[in-house]
Amino acid sequence: MNIRSRRAAVLAITCALVAMLAACAKKQPPIARPMPPPPPSAGTTTAPAEPAAPISEPEPATPQPVAEDSIASGSVDEINRNSPLKPVFFGLDESEVDAAGQRALEANADVLKKYPSWQISIEGHADERGTAEYNLALGERRAVAARNYLISLGVAADRVKTVSYGKEFPFDPGHNEEAWAKNRRAHFVVTAK
Repeated sequence: MNIRSRRAAVLAITCALVAMLAACAKKQPPIARPMPPPPPSAGTTTAPAEPAAPISEPEPATPQPVAEDSIASGSVDEINRNSPLKPVFFGLDESEVDAAGQRALEANADVLKKYPSWQISIEGHADERGTAEYNLALGERRAVAARNYLISLGVAADRVKTVSYGKEFPFDPGHNEEAWAKNRRAHFVVTAK
């Protein structure tokens, strides 16, 4: 490439860059100019405006004493004895939260949002059928499913722990479907407030 070709190429590139920069430059918005007041109509005189009356500030409302919340004022043991947190029940060999479980978890999330200092543990349980190892794993899946749903509802993850007891602590000691249905659950325990 000879010198003349190089100069022409550099000049063409420079012109293109200048054109691009000019196209990308911000344009200033137009400045609004104040409009002159309308001319007075013939035969009318303008009287000076009267000053506006002062605005009176409303009196602040006196705060009413808040009734002591019996749930919040109790110990952790008292809270768990009359727990506002509902258990979630599962089908046989199931760990998915069904519609009824979702409603229970939504109610539990509302309670946990009302008491943001509470820490909870979700205990996963299973019925007596199956091996201890299988039921521990199933209880863990149930507790984790309930925890994940609570977190999706806005409960902070660091407030919720999980533990599985498998078939070790049945709610109902019976040996029939009615008892087993009560034992397939995620149980909620307040551990700190």
